[in-house]
Amino acid sequence: MKKIFSKIHLWLSVPFGLLITLICFSGAMLVFETEVMELCRRDLYYVEKAGPAPLPMSRLAEKVAATLPDSVSVTGITASSNPERAWQVNLSKPRRASVYVDQYTGEVKGRYERAPFFMTMFRLHRWLLDSMKPDGSIFWGKMIVGTATLMLVFVLLSGVVIWWPRTKKALKNSLKIVINKGWRRFCYDLHVAGGMYTLIFLLAMALTGLTWSFSWYRTGFYKVFGVETTQGGGGHGASAQTAAQGGERAQGRSGGRPGGEHRERNSFSPFTSWQKVYEELKELNPDYKQITVFKGSATVSFNRLGNQRAADRYTFNPRSGEITGATLYKDADTSGKIRGWIYSVHVGSWGGWATRILSFLAALIGASLPLTGYYLWIRRLIRKGSRKANIQLKKVA
Repeated sequence: MKKIFSKIHLWLSVPFGLLITLICFSGAMLVFETEVMELCRRDLYYVEKAGPAPLPMSRLAEKVAATLPDSVSVTGITASSNPERAWQVNLSKPRRASVYVDQYTGEVKGRYERAPFFMTMFRLHRWLLDSMKPDGSIFWGKMIVGTATLMLVFVLLSGVVIWWPRTKKALKNSLKIVINKGWRRFCYDLHVAGGMYTLIFLLAMALTGLTWSFSWYRTGFYKVFGVETTQGGGGHGASAQTAAQGGERAQGRSGGRPGGEHRERNSFSPFTSWQKVYEELKELNPDYKQITVFKGSATVSFNRLGNQRAADRYTFNPRSGEITGATLYKDADTSGKIRGWIYSVHVGSWGGWATRILSFLAALIGASLPLTGYYLWIRRLIRKGSRKANIQLKKVA
C-alpha cells in the first residue's frame, strides 16, 4: 500500500512542486501585508490626535468630494475605534478606491494603493501573474493555480500514508528535525517532520483556497454546509469593508462634488445624516472595531476571534438619519457567514496573532516541501545511477 502511495506522492509532486512552492511562498508574503504597509506608510494610516473629537462625517465627506472630478463620488466613510488611525473615505471608482483623511483637520493624506510587491505576490498567488481575458476565454493562470492546489491536497494526504509510523519510537523519531547531521538529514527531517507539523494548516488553506479557483468545488463546498452558492461575495484579499463598499456603489452616484448635487436640482446632501448615524451606532456598540457609513446603510465590525468579516448591518433614512433596520451577524444568512469563515481560515486570521503567525510559518514550510523533496529525489536518482555504473564496471572487469 505504501509503495502505491509513494508513487502517487512522487509523480504528483514532480510536475506540480514548483507551482506549489510559488503559491505557498506568495501566500506567506501576504499574511502580514497590512502590518508591513502600516509600518512603511505610517504617515498615511495614522494621525496625531489634534482635538477632543473628529470633524463631522459630513464635513469630511464634503472636503474630499471637493477634490474629486465630477465622475467620481464619495460612497462611504470608515471610522476606526483607534483615535490615532486615519479615517478611510471610499470612492465610487476605480474599484475599491479610497483615500485616507485626518479626521481632526480634514486633510486628505493620500490615496490607498497596494504596494507593487504585494500586488505581484497577490497576482502570483491567485493567477500566476496571468490576467482575466476580456473575451472570456480560459483563465489559464487561475486554472493552473487551482489544479496545483488540488494536487497539493493529494500530495499531503499521500504523504501522511507514507509517513504513518508503526511504533511510538518511530513516531517520536519521525517528528524530530536534526540540524547537525548533514544537509541530507536536515532536508529529510524538514520534509517529513515539517510536513506533519504543518499538515492541518496547509490542508485548511488548500481546501478553502480552492473555492476561489473552481465553481464546481465552491458549489460542493457550500452544499456540505447545506447552502446554495451565490455569485460575488468579495474576492480573496478583500476586506469586509471593501466588499461592502463595492455593494454600496450600486446604490447611486449622487455623492460627488457639492456642485453635482445642485445640478441634480436637489439641495439635499447625502452626507447630512452620516454623523448622526455614526454617533448612534458608536453608542450602541461600544466595543466596535470600525464603523462604515454609506448612503442609507452602515456596517459595524468587531475586534473578535473567529470570522474576521463578521459585521452587523444597519439601514437608515438618508434624510433624517433614523435607523430603520438592523441585521445582526448572528442572524445573517449562512452563506455570508461561510464566505467570511473561508477567508478567515484561508489567511489564518480567525485566531488572532497566534494563528496568523502559525499560518505564515506553515506557508513558508509548505513552500520548502517541494524543494526538499526535489533534493532528496535527485540525490536518490544520482545514487541509483552511480550504483548501476559500478555494477556495470564490475561486470566488465
